[in-house]
Amino acid sequence: MDQQLELKAFAKVNLGLDVLRRREDGYHEVNMVMQSIRLFDRIILEINPYGDIRLTSNLSHLPLNENNLVYQAIDIMRKEYGIKDGISARIEKHIPIAAGLAGGSSDAAAALIGMNQMFSLGIREQRLMDLGVTLGADIPFCIMRGTALSQGIGEILTPLPPVPDCWLLIVKPSFSMSTRFVYQHLDPDTALHPDIDGMVEAIRKGDLAGMTERMGNSLEQVTAAHFPDIISMKKKMTELGAMNAIMSGSGSTVFGVFDQKEPAVEAASVFRQETGIRLAAAVRPYNSIRKKT
Repeated sequence: MDQQLELKAFAKVNLGLDVLRRREDGYHEVNMVMQSIRLFDRIILEINPYGDIRLTSNLSHLPLNENNLVYQAIDIMRKEYGIKDGISARIEKHIPIAAGLAGGSSDAAAALIGMNQMFSLGIREQRLMDLGVTLGADIPFCIMRGTALSQGIGEILTPLPPVPDCWLLIVKPSFSMSTRFVYQHLDPDTALHPDIDGMVEAIRKGDLAGMTERMGNSLEQVTAAHFPDIISMKKKMTELGAMNAIMSGSGSTVFGVFDQKEPAVEAASVFRQETGIRLAAAVRPYNSIRKKT
C-alpha cells in the first residue's frame, strides 16, 4: 500500500456541445465531443494517522470540507470499500474554477483513481465511472480521459481516436458563469445545434478542418447574452489565426484551435496583455496511450 500518491487531474474542453432536451428529472440530454487538454491540477494523496479526511490547497477560497468534490470522492471510496485509514489530500489548483473546464470534476476523478491505486483495490475503470457519476456528470469522462463522444447526461461515453495534431488556445476571462444558471435559462428549441455526428466522423478520418468547422456550443448564447465579451474573444482568436473558436461548457472559458504551435503561443501572449484575462495558455490535447489504437 502506497503511503503517498501524486496524480495529474487534466482539464477538458467541449469541441462540440449539443443540448437535445430537458428531461423530466431536471437533467438535460446532451450530445458532446469531449477532449482532455494538457492543463492540469495536481492531487497529492497521503495516509494520515487521524482517521478522517483532511484537505489543503494553494487556493485560500477553495472549500476544504464535505462541499469539495475531492472530499466526496475520497469519502465514497472509504465507505464503499471499508477503508479505515485517514486520508489527507493536497489540491494544487492550476485549472481555473467555474470556467467550463471541469477542474473540480477532474480533481474528483483523480481522487477516485488515486484511492484505487493507493489501496490496491483492483477496481475496474467502469466501476470507478459508475461511482463518479453519482458525484457529477463530467467525472466519468475525467476518469476515462482522451477524446470521447458523450451522451445521456454526459455519462454515456464512447472513446474516439485522438484528435488530429493541433494546439489549443485557452483563455479564461475574469468573470465566471454558473452552470446551473446557464442550463436553467437555455431554450433547446432555439439553441444552436452543432453537427456532432459530422465532427465524430471528421475525427475518425483525422480531418482537422472538418472537425473545427463543426465546432459549436448550445450553451454559448445564454452566457454571451450576459457577457458579450465571449463573442469578441472568439472573433479575436480567429483573427489571430485560430481555425475556429467557441466557449467551453457553460463558460466562461473560450478556446481556439490552431494547426500550428507558433501562432497559438503568440495569440496567448496577446491575450495575456489584455485587462480582465485570468488565464491565457497554448496547450496540446491530452490522449493516453490506451486511446492510440
